[in-house]
Amino acid sequence: MRRVMVRYTTKPEHAEENARLAREVYAALHRTKPAGLRYATYRLDDGVSFVHLSEVDDGDNNPLQQVPEFKAFTAGVKERCSVPPVTTHLEVIGSFGM
Repeated sequence: MRRVMVRYTTKPEHAEENARLAREVYAALHRTKPAGLRYATYRLDDGVSFVHLSEVDDGDNNPLQQVPEFKAFTAGVKERCSVPPVTTHLEVIGSFGM
């Protein structure tokens, strides 16, 4: 199992576009329901920083990478950012309901 957190800050003028593109990813996920994936996106209270949490059962086969809307989201993320995405692998110490 692979758990990842990605954090970045968008340019203020791109924050809403980023949120819209993320919502399109979730619409596709709700339609296709890929197995072995748990995924969440949060906007922080500054309005421009975002955190994505992903848990994939098969770390070598991430179904999120096959979703066209996710590919569209990631294609322009660096241009939307003032602070680029940083990926951190997570080790679970404890969890309740996650």
